[in-house]
Parts: sequence; structure tokens; C-alpha cells
Amino acid sequence: MVKKLNKRLLAGAVSALVVCLASLCHAADISREDALRATSAAVLPAMEKNQIPGVAVGLVLGEHTYVFNFGVASVEGQRRVNDATIFEIGSVSKTFTATLASYAETLGKLQLSAPVASYLPELAGTDFGSLQLYHLGTHTTGGLPLQVPNDVQNEAQLLSYLRAWKPPYKTGAVRTYANPGIGTLGMVTAKSMGQDFSVAMGHAVFQPLGLKSTYFNVPSEKMASYALGYTKDNAPVRVNPGMLSNEAYGVKTTAQDLTRFLKANMGMLHVGGALQTALDNTHKGYFKVGAMTQDLIWEEYALPIDLQVLQKGNSGALIYNPTPVIALVPPTAPHPNVWRNKTGSTNGFGAYVAFVPAEHFGIVVLANKNYPNEERVEIAHKIFEALAR
Repeated sequence: MVKKLNKRLLAGAVSALVVCLASLCHAADISREDALRATSAAVLPAMEKNQIPGVAVGLVLGEHTYVFNFGVASVEGQRRVNDATIFEIGSVSKTFTATLASYAETLGKLQLSAPVASYLPELAGTDFGSLQLYHLGTHTTGGLPLQVPNDVQNEAQLLSYLRAWKPPYKTGAVRTYANPGIGTLGMVTAKSMGQDFSVAMGHAVFQPLGLKSTYFNVPSEKMASYALGYTKDNAPVRVNPGMLSNEAYGVKTTAQDLTRFLKANMGMLHVGGALQTALDNTHKGYFKVGAMTQDLIWEEYALPIDLQVLQKGNSGALIYNPTPVIALVPPTAPHPNVWRNKTGSTNGFGAYVAFVPAEHFGIVVLANKNYPNEERVEIAHKIFEALAR
């Protein structure tokens, strides 16, 4: 009986390996021309429908990395989107903040299971101070607002606001998407590392990953590559900095750099050491939210994934409305056979990134206009079905 069981287990392992190798070989066989054809078919109709001036798409297909550019980075100057074009990525920035927090934990600088007050003693004895740090990175604080209030302009005012905050829901019972939570996690992380947030991010994440065109503040010599964003009325606009903006939505980068970030998340850059551990740990599952599992900022779905399920999970309804969650105790280990994603927006830009570690597939879709998340997801899903499948 044991021998038969072992044979079945061996056969299953071999079968899984063959499927995995087949998917990787398929990705490796896709030519640039085939990838461009599939990408154009998904992107161009969405650009026309939403009057999007420019789009850059980055693809990881096994050993190949492709970047395809469409339209213009500036309507007024008719500057074409190219590999050097820098886009605002909005809340995709949160995945970098989560990585830095995980990195600090790997170094022993903080513990995500520890209460906030352990690192911000000014909040001792308050509801916010009693939150565990991972609540800030999983949107399960109990009801922080989407944005930092406009009258909060500095750290002293932020701490005063957080001291007075009262959660409308039980902590860990609902998901309420919020910039103040992940923003404060970024602030705590920087303090634990004894550095300014932007400096810590540059030294610990951007530079080691070789992200050469990724910034919080685009330098003057790169401003010509910084795309203009466009509002729904097609007026040019760029993001205005605010309290915790760097930590929550402040990264500007290229499709090329973001594909490299996805490769690092899939273990394809051989970063090694504490940084790779940190990247991997952001993929642990903390809460179930319907069909979605909430990781540390990242959101994941088991494969195969239905487009409508994926669109629902990235919809405004889930962003703007409190949603019941089920805690996963302990957090689940990272799983390779999932679709892991994040959306991001500013007033003039719309971003979407997703990756499937088991298939070494990754996609970055950057646009200089904010358009519906559901359509960004559809673009990525169409390309995945056409190429990785």
C-alpha cells in the first residue's frame, strides 16, 4: 500500500513538473512579434475607448522581458512614449513600502506583529497605538479613511489625528482600503531604520534591485522623460505631494523598472539575502476577502482565475466599501500558483501590475490617464490568456 501511494505521489510530482516546465518553455518560445501582436490587440481598443494619450506595457515571459510603448507622453509636445518614459504609479507604490517594512523585519528592526505604540510611543494607550503593524499593511485597522485629512500637514498633526482616532469597526474584522495605514507603516519603518523614508527606500530597495529610473522626486535631468498625466477632461496634471504621499502613492517609474521589480518578486533576479526574504514575505496571506487573499499590500487569487472575479476584486466597490474578512492564523506561506496584483492611480495616471510566479509571467500596464480598474485588469488578463496560456 505504501509503495503504491509513493508511486502515485511520484507520478503527481512528475506531472506537476512537466506542466511547470511546459508553461515556462511556452513562455520562452514567444517571439517579440507575437507578444506585440497580443499586447496591441488588448491595449489599443482600451486607449481609444478611454481617450488615453499614452501607455507602456512591460512583460515578463519566462526568460524574456519586453516593453511595448503606445501613444504620447505629452499631448501638447507630442512626445512619444518610449522605454525611458516615467509614469506615476499611485498605489502600486504601496508594494514598495510593504517590501521596505518586510526588509526591516528581516533585519530585526521591527516586528509586524508588534503594536504601533512600540515604535511610536506618542500613541501609547490609544486605539491606533494598539494596532499591530501588519494591520496597517493589510487595510484591516478597523476603519481608517481613504486619505489623510487635508488639514494634516506635518508629523505632529498626524500624531494628534491618530491619537484621537476611534475605529468604527472591529480591528481585523473588515477591510477598509486606506492610505493613512500603509503611510504610517512606512513612517514607522523608516524610524526603525534610523533614516528618512525616501533614503531608506533608495538604499535598501531601489538600488539593490537595479531600479535606475525609479524616484519619489524626478530629478531635473529626467523631467523631459516624465509623462504628463491627463484628467477625465483631458487637462494636463501631475500629482501633488502631501502628508505620507511618498509612502502611499508617490513612486514614479518606468515600465522597464517595474518589470524588473516583478522579476525580483518572482525570485528571478537572484537578489539573495535579506532583500529576497523580504520580497517573499510580502506574499504571505493574512486575510481572506471573498475570492481574494490579502497579502502585505499585494492581493492574490488562486489559478485558474475568472476575469469577472478578478475585476470584482479590483473594483471601486472593494476599495471604497468596508468588506468583511476572515483572518488567516498563522498567515499562509507564499504560493506560486496564484495571480498576485495591485492597482494604482493618481488624478492623471492609471497603473496595474500582476504576476504569476509558477509561470514566470509578469505584466505592467502604465497609462497617463486614470481609467477604470476593471479595464486595466481586462488588458492584463487578455494578454495572459493569449501568451502565458
